[in-house]
Amino acid sequence: EIHDMLSLGMLVEVDREFTQRLFKDLVFAAHEMSITVGFVPVSNPDYERWVTNQLKARFVVTVLARRLDARYLAQVTKVIADNGLAIDSVTRLSARPSLRHSQYLNPRSALELSVSGRPKNVDQMREELFKISMTEPIDVAVQEDDIFRRNRRLILFDMDSTLIQCEVIDELAKHAGVGAQVAEITEAAMQGKIDFKESFRQRMRLLKGMDESVLQGIADNLPVTEGAPRLISNLKRLGYKVGILSGGFTYFARRLQKEMGIDYVHANELDFKDGKLTGEVKGEIVDAQRKAELLKSIAAEMGLSLKQVIAVGDGANDIPMLKLAGLGVAFHAKPKVREQAKVAVSTLGLDGILYLIGIRDQQAEATWSLGLPEVGFPLEEMKPAKL
Repeated sequence: EIHDMLSLGMLVEVDREFTQRLFKDLVFAAHEMSITVGFVPVSNPDYERWVTNQLKARFVVTVLARRLDARYLAQVTKVIADNGLAIDSVTRLSARPSLRHSQYLNPRSALELSVSGRPKNVDQMREELFKISMTEPIDVAVQEDDIFRRNRRLILFDMDSTLIQCEVIDELAKHAGVGAQVAEITEAAMQGKIDFKESFRQRMRLLKGMDESVLQGIADNLPVTEGAPRLISNLKRLGYKVGILSGGFTYFARRLQKEMGIDYVHANELDFKDGKLTGEVKGEIVDAQRKAELLKSIAAEMGLSLKQVIAVGDGANDIPMLKLAGLGVAFHAKPKVREQAKVAVSTLGLDGILYLIGIRDQQAEATWSLGLPEVGFPLEEMKPAKL
């Protein structure tokens, strides 16, 4: 039984005159303790090769899934081997689920592979692993195993469809009876026919006259993304600062700030008159470029390198900040965004990010109770996308 066994290896230096005596004494001692002992001589050239190997580049490959099948691992390890890397260790990050609870709602599997060597092309390897994640229900993240990976201090989130499972402006449009018009403008912006700021202004004008009570009702029922409270509570425990950089609205971001102890909120400020929306926003519209600027500004204010920042988002307007951050995570995003971010979580909830920074389930604390509903992902959303 492998779980009841201990394997221990030691490199020792022994004077030649004592070698035979030492081996004999160790064999007798091992026999008395009912353990097996073996000896392998290490030559000077072999030892020097080990010393040289310490200088090899090191990477961490994290594999995430709801349930991890052997065939997925076979594909991942083949790519690693084909790129000339050696797998030095494999660590299970996810806890083993109880067999008594087969209907566990949110199963998670996560493995961390420590690899070393000089890959032929890191970007090409990432692309090959990305293709696996597009055809199989897994996520594969490749990160350099450097000091920054273990020393992040700031995490910044998009809000709509990232921290919460809805697009607030769409919910407002439905209540105003202009859902179709707003969707049409959104589609035009996505196709590049109009820029984000202009599309935003057009959509806001359609909401003119909406009573604030409608917004309050939506704010009271924001569907918080699965794993968000657990992720944020654990990162706060580790000393992280947490922020929202959103093209949405501060009205709703402030509610999340209150519920989850978020430190920074930068979003669009709605304008009200006599308790109704004017169809305008106050101040500068938060678009893709503004998010990137805010990320750099907050990191500088905290005295951090950009490599110490995690950015999380799902849309095209998140790409600039995802590319700036040391760890940019495309969360349940379109393939185009996932390609740009290089690291993606599309199979688990937001707390899957804990695995990307090497935190095991046994080390992570449970979350606190929220005043908002926490929403999991439908199983159909876990299916791999088509290339």
